[in-house]
Amino acid sequence: MIDGLLPTVPEVFAALRTWVAGLGAETIAVAPELHDALVAVVSHVPQLAASTLMNVASRGDDEHAVMLRLAAGGFRDMTRIASSHPAIWPDICLANRDAIVEALDAYLAELGRVRSIVADGDRDALLTLLADARAARRNLPVGVPADGTLVELRVPVPDREGVIAEVTTLAARLGINIADLEIAHSLEGRAGVLVLVVAERGIDAFESALVEHGYHVARTPLP
Repeated sequence: MIDGLLPTVPEVFAALRTWVAGLGAETIAVAPELHDALVAVVSHVPQLAASTLMNVASRGDDEHAVMLRLAAGGFRDMTRIASSHPAIWPDICLANRDAIVEALDAYLAELGRVRSIVADGDRDALLTLLADARAARRNLPVGVPADGTLVELRVPVPDREGVIAEVTTLAARLGINIADLEIAHSLEGRAGVLVLVVAERGIDAFESALVEHGYHVARTPLP
C-alpha cells in the first residue's frame, strides 16, 4: 500500500463525527469497557427494572387488577419502557452480562439501603435521598445552554386531537425552545398534564399566550 492514500484512524473518526453531527446527533468516544458499564446503568438495568415492576403489579388476582386501574403518572412513567419489544433484550443482556450484573448488584444494594431507611422510619435520611435524586434528575442534559435558566411549566390539557400541537405551535411562534416535554396522564385517562421545560427568556409571553387559549399554567423555576 502507498502511504498517504488511505485515511488515518483520526481522519476517519473526524469524518464520522462530522457525518453524525449532520444528522443532529452527538458523538461521544469512550473505551468499549466503559461504554458497556455506562449503558448497563442508563439503558439495560432500567429496562429490567421497569419490566420487573410491571410484572409485580400485574399478578393475576383481583387486588392487582384494581392496582393497575389506580396506576397514576408515576407508575406509568416508571414502567413505560416495559412496553418495548421483548425480542431484542435477551441478546443484549447476554452480550453485556457482566456489566449488567454489576449494575444490578449496585442497584440492589441501594434498594436495600432505601428499605432500611423506610423500615427505620428515618425521615431525614429519606428526605435527603429524595432531594439528591431530584437534583440529579434535573441535571440530566436538555437542549438548553448550561448557563441558561430553566423553568418548568405544568399545563393541564384535555384528551383531544391537536392539543400538543397547539401548545408547541404557540411556543414556536414565540421563539420558545422546549428543552423537554412529558405527558402525565390522569387516572381516568381523559385528560393529562403537559410538563414542559423551557428557557426562562420569553416565558412571560408564552405563559400569557397559553392563558389566552384557555390553559391554566403552573410555573416552577428549576435550579
